[in-house]
Amino acid sequence: MATRAPDNLAATPPPAPVRSRPRAQRRHLAHRLDVKASPYAYVAPFFLLFCAFGLFPLAYTAWVSLHEWTLLSDVHEFVGLDNFTALLGDDYFWNATFNTLSIGVISTVPQLLLAIWLAHLLNRPLRSQTLFRVTLLLPNVTSVVAVVVIFSQLFGRDYGLINWVLSWFGAGAIDWNAGTATSHIAISVMIMWRWTGYNALLFLAAMQAVPRELYEAATIDGAGGLTQLRKITVPMIRPTIVFVVITSTIGAMQVIAEPLLFGVYSPTGGPDRQYQTLSLFIYENFVKLDFGYASAVSWMMFLFIVVIAAVNYLLTRRTRGNLT
Repeated sequence: MATRAPDNLAATPPPAPVRSRPRAQRRHLAHRLDVKASPYAYVAPFFLLFCAFGLFPLAYTAWVSLHEWTLLSDVHEFVGLDNFTALLGDDYFWNATFNTLSIGVISTVPQLLLAIWLAHLLNRPLRSQTLFRVTLLLPNVTSVVAVVVIFSQLFGRDYGLINWVLSWFGAGAIDWNAGTATSHIAISVMIMWRWTGYNALLFLAAMQAVPRELYEAATIDGAGGLTQLRKITVPMIRPTIVFVVITSTIGAMQVIAEPLLFGVYSPTGGPDRQYQTLSLFIYENFVKLDFGYASAVSWMMFLFIVVIAAVNYLLTRRTRGNLT
């Protein structure tokens, strides 16, 4: 016999559902938060280190450059832009600027051309490719002190190998340390020897990404190796060329070890300052404990690097049409 439910139970409405955020929606929000926040978390250590060891020293150097700051006195007088005013009238500063630009041009331009040519050769099918690539990197990992000592002997006036070879062509003994042009050439050769292979590997890595079909089609059309390099390779690796030009320019503006150790250890860059660079000029003033003046030179060199790197970037971008 069926029983009838009480009227009060039958009239009771069903319980309202508990309002809670669906699990799928929570997962979606967590995923969006992870996608947006994770990149910042990954790069945060770099920016923390950059602020501690890059941005703070840069700002502190700017503050020091506005003072008469020496270790011989506990009082650092605020002098404003006096250090920069004195710097613009300093013949030694402009001499170091000229030497830096001269060495930079002589070492960078042939270095980049030779690096592209070497990378083009290594981009072809060769036996023992790995051996050749490792060999290119060896000069870069060699101690700069050892490199300068060896090249100083090679460029020796009386018993140097370079002068011995030049004597075959009737040239006399060249005193590479004494002259401005000769010392710049010798230092530039050291820089080229160290960095040509490294830049060649950068160019080679970019060339590996160029489609092989382009070279095959050019070969069928009768294009030679130099034509393929000029018409295909160089336009395709243009972003890498821009990067290498800028980094090489920055490195050339900061050269210090080669001129410091060339011939004799001298922060003046020779008796007549014939190869003193901006970095050496900064080091000379730090040795004199004139930190305010040295900081002003550092900031001027920083501005030079920014301007020259920007000019190189604009010139390289504007030659995009000419490269093709």
